[in-house]
Amino acid sequence: MASLPPGRRLIEPFAGSGAVFMNAGFKDNLIADANPDLITLYQVLQRAGENFIDHVETLFTPKNNNREVYYHLRDTFNAEQDPFLRSALFVYLNRHGYNGLMRYNAKGRFNVPFGRYKCPFFPAEGMRRFHHRARRTRFICEDFRKTLTRARRGAVVYADPPYVPLSDTAYFTGYNGRDFSSGDQLALADCAERMTERGISTLISNHDTPFTRQIYNRAKLVQFSVRRQISCDGGNRKTVGELLACFIAD
Repeated sequence: MASLPPGRRLIEPFAGSGAVFMNAGFKDNLIADANPDLITLYQVLQRAGENFIDHVETLFTPKNNNREVYYHLRDTFNAEQDPFLRSALFVYLNRHGYNGLMRYNAKGRFNVPFGRYKCPFFPAEGMRRFHHRARRTRFICEDFRKTLTRARRGAVVYADPPYVPLSDTAYFTGYNGRDFSSGDQLALADCAERMTERGISTLISNHDTPFTRQIYNRAKLVQFSVRRQISCDGGNRKTVGELLACFIAD
C-alpha cells in the first residue's frame, strides 16, 4: 500500500476483505464494520486459527455444492447463534452464493441465492495469512461515524465505503441490510475534512463521478481505471473510473 502515508495506527471503518491492513504493514490496526457477521468471522478466525479453518473445510465438499443443501445451510445460518458455527457457515455462503454477495432482507436474514459454481474455492492459505496478520489487530462492529471518533493524531484512516452509483438512475449500494445513502457519503467526506485538522490523514476510495468529485473537492484526487466483472460473467468486463481522495494532514 504505497499510497498510504506513515502513521502509528491504521484505522479502517469498512473492513471489506481485510486486504489493506494485511498488506499495509502497520503494527497496530483498528478494523471496523457495521456488519456483525463479518466482524464476528474475523474475531473467530483471529482467536481460533487452524481449528476454525479445519472446521470450515468440512463444509467445502461436492455434496454441499448443490441448490438444496445450500438453502438448507442458509436457513441454518440464519437460525444459528453460536459465533464459531455461524462464522463457518458465513464463509461457506460467501463462496457458494451468487457472485460472493453479502445481502440481507429487511428482517436481517441472509438471502443471497445459490451461485451454481462448479468448484467453489476454499481459501485456506488466505485464512491462515489473515490469522497470522490479525494478532495485533482489533476488530469492532459499529457505524463508521463511531469508529472515526476513535482516531487520534498520527493515525491513518483508509475508507473503502459502498461506492456511489455510476448513473443517476442507479441506487446507492446496499449496506448491512440498509442503503448507504448520499447522506452517508457526505458525512464520511465531512469526517475526513475535519480529521485533517486533528492531524489524521484519511484516504477514501470511490467511483469517479461528478458527485464524488464535488464532495471530495478539498482532497487531492488520484484518478485511475479498473476493469470490473459484469455480474457473474468472468469474460464480460468493462473499464470504470475510480478515485482515491487523499485528505493529508500536515
